Amino acid sequence: MIRRLFFAALLVGLCAPLPASSQSVSESLAGLYERTKTFVMASAEMLEEDLYSFRPTDDVRSVGELFAHIANAQYSFCAAAAGERSPATENFEESRTTKAQLLDALGMGFAYCDAVYAGMTDEAGARTLSFLGPTTAYGVLAFNAAHNYEHYGNLVTYMRLNGIVPPSSSE
Repeated sequence: MIRRLFFAALLVGLCAPLPASSQSVSESLAGLYERTKTFVMASAEMLEEDLYSFRPTDDVRSVGELFAHIANAQYSFCAAAAGERSPATENFEESRTTKAQLLDALGMGFAYCDAVYAGMTDEAGARTLSFLGPTTAYGVLAFNAAHNYEHYGNLVTYMRLNGIVPPSSSE
């Protein structure tokens, strides 16, 4: 009898509607993006200049090249989500190599995306567009955060290979 009541209560609990979230989709995506940005920037700031040229094999990007790629990508993803032409005036992978230069590039790329995420509305986020196929502005912003995490994962591996605890593990 107690077992039946337990399972009945469990079933009712699973079928009950969840309370509505007070957070919009835009706010949720901005929070995810902010977390990825925090980890990438913390990594860029904590690593010594000489590690920026480190690459585990010749077939992969160096630490510095990863940071430059991430900076470039902020413009690509966020311009697409905003429905505008990218304001980027340089390819950071070709023009930036030092820690200071790459920190500046990341700062600029993230600042541009900060404004796009902050200005995103539910109506604009649901807008259909083409970015590597049909998607929505929300889809592009989610892809941006996933892309940041993908390359942060590369950075975590590089840091671990060098005996460094990554920012996400030192929280």
